[in-house]
Amino acid sequence: MKKPLSWLAFSLLSLINLSASPMLVFIGTYTLTTSKGIYALKFDQSNGTFSEPWLAVEAQNPTFLAFDPSKKHLYSSGELKLPGVKPALGGITSYSVDATAGKLTYINQEATGGGATTHLVVDATDRMVIACNYNAAYECSLPILTDGSLGARTSLIPHVGPLGPDKDRQTQAHAHSVTLSPDNRFVMCCDLGTDQVIVCKLDPQTATLIPHSPSFVSAPAGVGPRHSKFSADGRFFYVANEMGGSVSTYAYDAQAGSLKLLATDSTLPSDFKTLNTVAEIRVHPNGRFVYVTNRGHDSIAVFARDSETGLLKRIQIIGCEGKHPRNFNITDDGKWLLVANRDTNNIASFSINTDTGELKASGHSVTISQPVSIVFYN
Repeated sequence: MKKPLSWLAFSLLSLINLSASPMLVFIGTYTLTTSKGIYALKFDQSNGTFSEPWLAVEAQNPTFLAFDPSKKHLYSSGELKLPGVKPALGGITSYSVDATAGKLTYINQEATGGGATTHLVVDATDRMVIACNYNAAYECSLPILTDGSLGARTSLIPHVGPLGPDKDRQTQAHAHSVTLSPDNRFVMCCDLGTDQVIVCKLDPQTATLIPHSPSFVSAPAGVGPRHSKFSADGRFFYVANEMGGSVSTYAYDAQAGSLKLLATDSTLPSDFKTLNTVAEIRVHPNGRFVYVTNRGHDSIAVFARDSETGLLKRIQIIGCEGKHPRNFNITDDGKWLLVANRDTNNIASFSINTDTGELKASGHSVTISQPVSIVFYN
């Protein structure tokens, strides 16, 4: 893998190549070894190269990042820094964004409860953050104040059984991710422990979550729903199944806020029999392709998507240029995919053929300790 360029060399090459358009990228990490928090770097969309990363702000295990709609503020899941309190409490931290310097400034933190917060999203009105907790098994909401700071938690929805059939990993509910419906009326929470996608209504005025009826849809037994995405038109919903090595397609009734399972497709080659856990999922900006990462097989599965039926057909499985691809993101123009490989401490870039959806490794990579979340400022 080619080494990243120093910031000076990167800037000079960008000036020489007038078509270059360096993009600011923020990376969340585990701070269990050498990482100190959230990092930033510049990504050159003309050739897939990276600048050397720099520390944007110190933080404790900032494992998932989300911008507000204006990108003036960044919110991070993770742990609260409370002296003498063990185990650490789950919480969310708010930061203001200095895009020119590529720096973040701490605003405040609020507790969510339980252990470390797993996943979060900001609603479209910029009035609330919705988050979930894997081990404490709940989803919750916090208000966003006018200065971008967070208010105290306003709602908490606990998850309970019935549990899935896996006696090792499904011993309790495990709320793993939260995904907003395109119209900002509902939030879908994937629960690995119960094999369910749980549905709640949003009330941005009061920054609260309200249990919905129907309250959930069942996934195939034992698959362990992890992360999810909607199609842009809101007609279909795609779930990456961590334990099932698969992705499930659901039809979505936007008026009713209900889901119907249509199909489940493998993310793995048929001859792969060892342990694998599916991680992240994204729908391509043009709506024609879906991407899912495999940890164990250490690959990215690419699916063509039928826009009428919503159904998927796998067209490629490609190595992720590292190990344990925890998270990835796709640039808004749909031409690049960046994947965070946690266990090899690197982020690799792939070009995307926007006609076929297929990926091609650029050969470029950057070293960051235990990267697990990638967001673009553009």
